[in-house]
Amino acid sequence: MMSNTTETETICGLKREDFQTTINGKKTDLFILKNSNGNEVAITNYGGALVAIMVPDKNGKLANVIQGHDNIQDVVNSPEPYLSTLIGRFGNRIAKGHFTLNGKEYFVPVNNGPNALHGGIKGFNARVWDPEVMNDHTLVLHYVAAYGEEGYSGELKTTVVYTWTNDNELVIDYLACTNKKTVLNLTSHGFFSLSGIANPTPTIDNLICEINADYYLPIDDTSIPTGEIRFVKGTPFDFTTPKPVGQDIDADDEQIKNGAGYDHCFVLNKKEEGELSFAAKITEPVSGRTMEVYTTEPGVQLYSDNWADGYKGQNGTTFPRRSAICFECQHFPDSPNRPYFPSVVLKPGEQYKQKTIYRFGV
Repeated sequence: MMSNTTETETICGLKREDFQTTINGKKTDLFILKNSNGNEVAITNYGGALVAIMVPDKNGKLANVIQGHDNIQDVVNSPEPYLSTLIGRFGNRIAKGHFTLNGKEYFVPVNNGPNALHGGIKGFNARVWDPEVMNDHTLVLHYVAAYGEEGYSGELKTTVVYTWTNDNELVIDYLACTNKKTVLNLTSHGFFSLSGIANPTPTIDNLICEINADYYLPIDDTSIPTGEIRFVKGTPFDFTTPKPVGQDIDADDEQIKNGAGYDHCFVLNKKEEGELSFAAKITEPVSGRTMEVYTTEPGVQLYSDNWADGYKGQNGTTFPRRSAICFECQHFPDSPNRPYFPSVVLKPGEQYKQKTIYRFGV
């Protein structure tokens, strides 16, 4: 069903041939997932990047609600290298690119101020994954990270399954195993714009946001958690009752200044570790579109797209500052250096598993 997808059959307007090239001997391509409602998701196996999620507004009008590019060259050379891609081996930051595991010191590339971010210089976002098309609504991606890649121990075999359900749920399942003890923190860095991407894509200020978290992790001025787990009540980080994202985004608050807006990990309320539970919800008041987030992960990084500068996206769209919102479901940043944070250690013989669901509605 996918092998002959032509331009006329995609509602996102993306052309498969524009995503086809060879990088380091591996072929890139575009994959279209469809559901019974006629809504679609477009994914490239370069970095597992989501390039389109076509869902209706309250009047049934379809628009792409995720930021992406319309050809492989722009994906590879994007001003935002993590634009709606998979992230690994280690999502978020590791202080000074340094940690100790099993009494051995590890140094991983520093690529974000003094710290390591999102897996290094060439993380999972910049790798060509091996695709396996299961059916018209399921794509499986495989990647084997070599021992020592980006400084991490262990050969890591990772599988990510994207499923687009008839309930307009994008389900992302992650599986991984290693042959040596290692640290692992996988996530998807979707840049969501529920109003629909445009020129310019509207700001997220008026999005109504709820986050199921009574605590968050304060950060220092290099965006590393201080180690404190702080109550959200009475702070700009209280989304326990729905409120507009823009309400406190520029508050006179040290934490807001440290993140240049929101760029913080929220500690999700969980009854038990690893349960699939509600994490967040956003509502776009004009279009009526909603997105709910469910995850098995202990945390979600809220990022309010504080560094975009209006760069070019697909089909003539532009992405100004704060035109997207990210809910990166993950373990906590700098966990390898914080023994009291939930463990990110994966041992041989164990299987890493997590699930995140983005459910779209009106």
